[in-house]
Amino acid sequence: MREERLGCAGILLAAAGAVVAVLAWAPKARVNVHGGFEGMHRDLSVLYIDLPLIAAGGALIPLAAWLLALRVLRRPWLAAMIASGALALGVWGLLAWWTPYQRPEVMY
Repeated sequence: MREERLGCAGILLAAAGAVVAVLAWAPKARVNVHGGFEGMHRDLSVLYIDLPLIAAGGALIPLAAWLLALRVLRRPWLAAMIASGALALGVWGLLAWWTPYQRPEVMY
């Protein structure tokens, strides 16, 4: 019974990580989806390239940290704290590093 609970906790942690990563990513990608001034700078590649990568990274980073910490430390609460810290560092790295491409506005 204990193994099923740990497995469910890992899956819930991965789902929460994916949701948190996408919600942190969405405000930066909004400019490319809406297109800015008069929709001239619309770039929907953020939806079919960046969105799946962000969601997968948000799910896999805390899950990998959870599994590694659980195997090494054998304490679920400590593994959950380490996985939450890994998710926080991953989201911070995403917000610090990723910037969507924006074409320069041509002013004549």
